[in-house]
Amino acid sequence: MAIIITGKNTVQEAIKVNHKIYEIYILKGSNSELLSLANKNQLKIKELDKFNLNKILPSNNQGIGALVDDYKYQPLEVALKSEKVNKVFVILDSLEDPHNLGAILRSADAFNIDAIIIPKNRSVKLNSTVAKVSTGAIEHVNVIEVTNLTQTIKKLKDNGFWVVGTDASTDQTIHEIDVDTNLCVVIGNEGKGISRLVKENCDYIVKIPMSGHVNSLNASVSTALVLYEIYHKKG
Repeated sequence: MAIIITGKNTVQEAIKVNHKIYEIYILKGSNSELLSLANKNQLKIKELDKFNLNKILPSNNQGIGALVDDYKYQPLEVALKSEKVNKVFVILDSLEDPHNLGAILRSADAFNIDAIIIPKNRSVKLNSTVAKVSTGAIEHVNVIEVTNLTQTIKKLKDNGFWVVGTDASTDQTIHEIDVDTNLCVVIGNEGKGISRLVKENCDYIVKIPMSGHVNSLNASVSTALVLYEIYHKKG
């Protein structure tokens, strides 16, 4: 299948990594740098006026879009075979907002995360909104889709991972995360948090220490803070 992606950075990164691109749509007289990159890669380009461009692309397209191959998921087994020491994975437990997933992919790319794991059911998928919000990070972060999170956690543990849940109802904080091991951080659903079974299968639970009047954070903000803490501790 093919999908339409929009935004300068999103399309630019797709070109750079040789994502299969069928056609690029660009506003006449704009994005000369991207147009040059597309021509260099011998891609099919349609230069259109604003009216006709907006008939093809969704709103807020920044004058650029592309018809590309749908995004692919990496098998868990491939990620586990990586020889990297002290890998860091993130499990997203039934995240539903594509904007949150897009933002999390940006953080994952920024802080050198090895893979994002999402459940096949009751979860947002990789789509055009996720791609745009990620500003191209979607091309650089491995995303794994699994059937059962509890079984996946058990498999991770069998492969030497420590699994850390995030929840406000604990005394341990993110500052106590041990990064000298293979690590998987679990982030809960925007409203319900981590599901009971997933939480019970975590090795331990941590929270983000806060002192303000609001006792919860957006899922993507929470993820960014946890991932930065791990990145910082790894040095």
